[in-house]
Amino acid sequence: MEIVPLADKKEFIAELAELHHAEWKHLNPSLTLEGRTEAIAESAGQEGIPSIFIATSGGQIIGSAALVHSDMDTKPNLSPWLAAVYVKEGFRYQGVATKLVTRCEDEAIRSNARAWYLYTEFASKLYEKLGWHYMERCEYRGVAVDVMCKQIAS
Repeated sequence: MEIVPLADKKEFIAELAELHHAEWKHLNPSLTLEGRTEAIAESAGQEGIPSIFIATSGGQIIGSAALVHSDMDTKPNLSPWLAAVYVKEGFRYQGVATKLVTRCEDEAIRSNARAWYLYTEFASKLYEKLGWHYMERCEYRGVAVDVMCKQIAS
């Protein structure tokens, strides 16, 4: 398995957009697949914020994670955010998400972030194991989510 910036493997943008759209379209039903593809292409920075990293194995994309300025329009004062952590079903529970999150954290550190944030519907336990702390449970776009924070060592 290899973790690389999506900017280095742009041929995966369309597939990644399809995976993300299938997983999260309920959080933003007005966002089309085309719009999501454009947003992913724009966020595919080589480094810094925003950046998207992908995990590949055997020439295929198996997962992703992103470091973005903002991921909840209801919390504009919080930045940066871990977002779009996704692992294909056949590759889950093998440490892929942990490696992707670690790569994003390395980028957050390089970007001089002191803390970063995420929200999740289902994966709070995973993030707690990775050192994240629960901030609150709230409704976001009609979905109950946990908002979490992690301090970044300087």
